[in-house]
Amino acid sequence: MLSQLNIGEQAPEIRAKAWFPEEKSIKEFRLSSQKGKWVILTFYPGDFTFVCATDIEAFMNSYDEFIKNNAVIVGISTDSIFSHKAWAESSPRVKQSKIPLIDDFNKKISAEYGYLNQESGAARRGTVIVDPDGKVQYVAIHNDAIGKDVDHIYTVLMGLKYIRDTPASEGHICAIPANWKLGKRALDIDVVNDIGKL
Repeated sequence: MLSQLNIGEQAPEIRAKAWFPEEKSIKEFRLSSQKGKWVILTFYPGDFTFVCATDIEAFMNSYDEFIKNNAVIVGISTDSIFSHKAWAESSPRVKQSKIPLIDDFNKKISAEYGYLNQESGAARRGTVIVDPDGKVQYVAIHNDAIGKDVDHIYTVLMGLKYIRDTPASEGHICAIPANWKLGKRALDIDVVNDIGKL
């Protein structure tokens, strides 16, 4: 099932139990309480699987950079809160994680976001980035056997931040070109005079 999300629209509310590994506690997570922050929703098929643990580890390798840039990372699968707790306490990779894991045992979140695999009943592997206003700005779903490219996700976050923080002047568009990297210039496009020049 393809994502039901549209870029620029309000992200569906998430209100669910989550395992918070830093605090070793179960608490409610609400997306609406994250207003003012960038939220990275990392969907994955299941706890106690191999590629999923590498996703969590990869996000943790860049965790401080995400946090420094006002981003929150949360994991979502269709596992129960008890499975999340057991996985976080036993997996060598996930043990080091500070990322809250959201319970979607009733599959409501995965279905609302368009990430539910109807055949397996598990969440598909992918990522959603929600901006500080609660609007969807990035959606990706890919083959479950391919782990996430966290460097790419971080670059996307920084590109989105740049566009948000650098409003274009009248008659111009601020845009991020292909293969853009941090430190490179974005495009300042004059919508009339730059036609055919790029």
